[in-house]
Amino acid sequence: MCLIYAINIADRYVVSTVLEPIRIELKLTDRGVAWLTGAPLAFFYVSFGILISWFADRSNRRNILAASLVIWSAFTALCGLSQNYLQFLLGRIGVGVGEAGGTPPSTAIVSDCFPPDRRPMAMTVLALGAPIGAWLGANMAGAVAQAYTWRAAFIALGIPGLVVGVIVYLTVREPPRGRLDAIVDEIKPSFAESMRFLWEQRAAFHVVMGGGLCALWGWGLIYWTPTFLQRAYGLNVGQAGAVTGDIHLWGGSIATVATAWLLSRPFMKDPRRVVWLLAGGIGLATIPSIVAYWTHSLWVCKFMFWIFIPAIYFYIGPCFGLLNNLAPCHMRNMFIAVSLLVANIFNLVVAPWVVGAFSDWFAGARMTDAASLRSALLVLAPTGFWAAYHLYLASRTIVVDQKRAIGYTKDWAP
Repeated sequence: MCLIYAINIADRYVVSTVLEPIRIELKLTDRGVAWLTGAPLAFFYVSFGILISWFADRSNRRNILAASLVIWSAFTALCGLSQNYLQFLLGRIGVGVGEAGGTPPSTAIVSDCFPPDRRPMAMTVLALGAPIGAWLGANMAGAVAQAYTWRAAFIALGIPGLVVGVIVYLTVREPPRGRLDAIVDEIKPSFAESMRFLWEQRAAFHVVMGGGLCALWGWGLIYWTPTFLQRAYGLNVGQAGAVTGDIHLWGGSIATVATAWLLSRPFMKDPRRVVWLLAGGIGLATIPSIVAYWTHSLWVCKFMFWIFIPAIYFYIGPCFGLLNNLAPCHMRNMFIAVSLLVANIFNLVVAPWVVGAFSDWFAGARMTDAASLRSALLVLAPTGFWAAYHLYLASRTIVVDQKRAIGYTKDWAP
């Protein structure tokens, strides 16, 4: 599941590494290239995500996962073969449809392999795929694009996913649903019933919003970072990818592994401590995220990235784990799908388009440049504080809500 998640992230965010070459070749504005590369994937991702997750709560999750991986990998490669605006648009739509069936089945399968108090830790190991995938989408894709063309980067990332999809189908087994929960309800709820229960679980609502706003803040900034580095410091596409690539891989991996280790400690079985950790970490990391785009020193910028970028990873696994503990076993795919809907609308539609629109606005009559993009990114950076606030609010009801969902409180119940 970690490997699949890495492929998912790499195929989704490779476009940010080659955003500037795509914009130049297709003669687009910042707002135009943001819309082309982000919105089509996000709209179809969230639309099909709800439908596929509803189906996954009722059928074989392994089969859905394998098919989805093959579909999005094939369309990633086709993006590299596109020759015009329309072909690239259709390729991104296909990636969105395929990726809709990736993460919800993955997390649901893992949740049936670990008891509730170890799920946040297990999901954090799964989320290790995010920094690995981001490194692939930045470092490797940047090097391939610099050596060949931006199209070659898509092909290099798409083809391996086809092979992994076949391996998943042949080797992964479907675990019994809800086998480690204290409460196992065989009733398969309707979509409306799942949404009603999610709304009633106030902690789940705040975790969804907190995770979504983390994506708006962190991944929204990262989406434009390669372009920012190229404009502000005169780097080429390969050099810009290399600036953040190692930070994604090493900083993100260390942050994720450290979080998994911390969540495996007995004192972290209380879910309130998990959300307190997330709120505090995101709140503190928001400060260097502002400094990174405010400074005009590449050295200072890189240093701030080493603090800010690892923070966009450590919250992913714990949020998945918390949501799986706040949902009955036949609602888990749907809860994760809703969280991904919010996160991907924020970071693939809202953040790229808003930053692009602000960049065009700040540029005025002149062409968009480093100054206009810098100002736009500084508008987005403080939203990390908003995310931290929602995660803190989740701590108020998370114990009661978790007991309602899976009947599990252990010795930390009030």
